[in-house]
Amino acid sequence: MTWDDGTAYVEELAPGVHAFVQPDGGWMVNNCGLVVDPDGASVLVDTTSTEARNRALLAAARERAGAAPRAVVNTHHHPDHTYGNGFLPAETRVVGHQRCREEVLAAGLEATRVITEPDYGELVVRPPDVTFGDAMTLHLSDRAVELRHVGRPAHTTNDVVVWVPEQGVLFAGDLAFNGGQPFVLEGSLTGFRETLAWLRAFGPEVLVPGHGPVCRGGAVDRLLGAMDDYLALVEGVAGEAHAAGLTPLEAARHHRDHAFSHWAETERFVGNLHRAYLEIEHGTQPWRRLGVGEVWPDMVAFHGGPIGCHA
Repeated sequence: MTWDDGTAYVEELAPGVHAFVQPDGGWMVNNCGLVVDPDGASVLVDTTSTEARNRALLAAARERAGAAPRAVVNTHHHPDHTYGNGFLPAETRVVGHQRCREEVLAAGLEATRVITEPDYGELVVRPPDVTFGDAMTLHLSDRAVELRHVGRPAHTTNDVVVWVPEQGVLFAGDLAFNGGQPFVLEGSLTGFRETLAWLRAFGPEVLVPGHGPVCRGGAVDRLLGAMDDYLALVEGVAGEAHAAGLTPLEAARHHRDHAFSHWAETERFVGNLHRAYLEIEHGTQPWRRLGVGEVWPDMVAFHGGPIGCHA
C-alpha cells in the first residue's frame, strides 16, 4: 500500500503497529508511525514536512484507524517531524518533551527560509500542547505506548523514543538514520554515542529510524554499531584537525573519502565537525546552542553547490 507520491509505503510491523516509510530519506523527508487498538483509537508518531505529504499521511492513518488519531507524539522539534502538527484536528493532542515545545516555538518557520526548494503549502506552527519531562505512558485499550526522553542531548536536546513493549517495536526518531549520515549539530557527539547504547538496552525486535528503511532482528544492532563507528570517526577527525588548526570545513575536505562517505547527506559531516569542535573547546556542560543556519554555508560549500531537497 503506497501513500504520498507513490514511492513511500506503509509497513505493518506487528498487529496494529505501522510505519509510514519515505525510503529516500534526506532533508525534510522522514518516517512516521501509527499504533492502533481494536476500537480504532490510535497514536501517530511524528508528522512530516509539507502540506501535501501530511494530508497523505493523515489519510493513510485514518484508513487504518477509521478515525483521526487521539494523539501525535513528536520525537523531537525538527520541522520534518513537526510541521504537520498544524494539519491535525483540534481534538488530536500533540505530545512532546517540554523542550520540544520551546524549540518548535523558537524555530517557527525558519527552516523554510534555509531549505527553500519544497512547496510547503499553508503551514501553521503548532507546538506540543501536552509536555512531559522524563517519561509518559499513553494507554490504548489493548496496549501501552511508552514515551521516554533520552535524558541528555543527542540528536537534539529533546529526543524522545516511542516504545511499544508488547510488540518489541521502537520508534527511534532521528536517533537512528539508516543509509544517511546522522546529524549531531543541535545535540552532542558524546551524548549521541551514549544514547546508542541506551537504545540497544531496549532490545527491540523492530526499530523504525527517523530516516531510511525499517530494521529487524540483527540488523538493528548492526545499524546502531555502524552509527557509533561513524560518530567515533567524526570525533577522531575533529581531534586531529582541531589540534592542527584546521577549520571544520578544511577538516571535512581533507577527510572527504572516509569510511562512511557513501552514506547519503555527506554535507552533514561538516555540521557534525562543528559540534565536535565546540565540545573540544567547551566540553558538553552546559550544552551550547549551534543552529543549522550558522553552518549551512559550510555545508553548501562542502557539498559543492546548493543542497537538494525532494520534499
